[in-house]
Amino acid sequence: MLPEPPTDLSSQVEAALREDIGSGDVTAALVPAAQQVRGNLLTREDAVLCGRPWAEETFRRLDPRVQLTWYAGDGDPIAARQVVFAITGPARAVLTGERTALNFLQLLSATATATRRFVEAIAGTTCRILDTRKTLPGLRTAQKYAVLCGGGDNHRMGLYDRVLIKENHVAAAGSITGAIEAARRTAPAVTVEVEVESLGELTEALNARPDIVMLDDFSLQDLAAAVRLNRAHGAPVKLEASGSVSLETVRAIAATGVDYVSVGALTKHVRAIDLSLRLDFSGG
Repeated sequence: MLPEPPTDLSSQVEAALREDIGSGDVTAALVPAAQQVRGNLLTREDAVLCGRPWAEETFRRLDPRVQLTWYAGDGDPIAARQVVFAITGPARAVLTGERTALNFLQLLSATATATRRFVEAIAGTTCRILDTRKTLPGLRTAQKYAVLCGGGDNHRMGLYDRVLIKENHVAAAGSITGAIEAARRTAPAVTVEVEVESLGELTEALNARPDIVMLDDFSLQDLAAAVRLNRAHGAPVKLEASGSVSLETVRAIAATGVDYVSVGALTKHVRAIDLSLRLDFSGG
């Protein structure tokens, strides 16, 4: 089941169009106002499609007479040379919106594609792939939507929906235990996660009862030991592995028995999917 697009989608498209168009598209103005156009969007590589609502909103804002006929939906695999959508409508609006629509599609498809590769790499384990807050400014909800379309899960959206205690927070609080206790007092209804860097710190964290423990840059041996230690504890918590994760290493990490692997590369190391919009002006 597809996730719901984020509520700030419209404002993201508005900002992107304002950035691109400015005081007006002086190049599209060269085309006669009555000119109609048709065309097809093709992908030049295998990918997972994502960004359809953003493309639709782009052209809707410019001219609702632009019509898109889709041959794939968000989360669907697309193959090289496949037609993703057909487009018809006023040429000026199509030309003005082309780059903005493709920018969203190629970026979000890249995130969904990368996520799907990580998800497939750990297939058969009980582990889940998580994103991080290492997103493009202003497009966090869009990229996190793309992660869901790729089959991954979202970590916290921002600083407001989960306490994530890291080494600087621990230093300020005086200890892992003190930081967790402070979090329970100040945000009793919010999930509390704490980052640890050793098995000793994990033991202290487990005794303080957070909801999740992030195991930062643990070796495979220490990850397996952490899983055993957690299971031996009276009430095990969820364990998240983080740091130095790649497609080559993620399956071995997941096989240790951790519940989650968080991967910053899903949203910060994206390489845009190669898309091409081919237009035909002969019909009008």
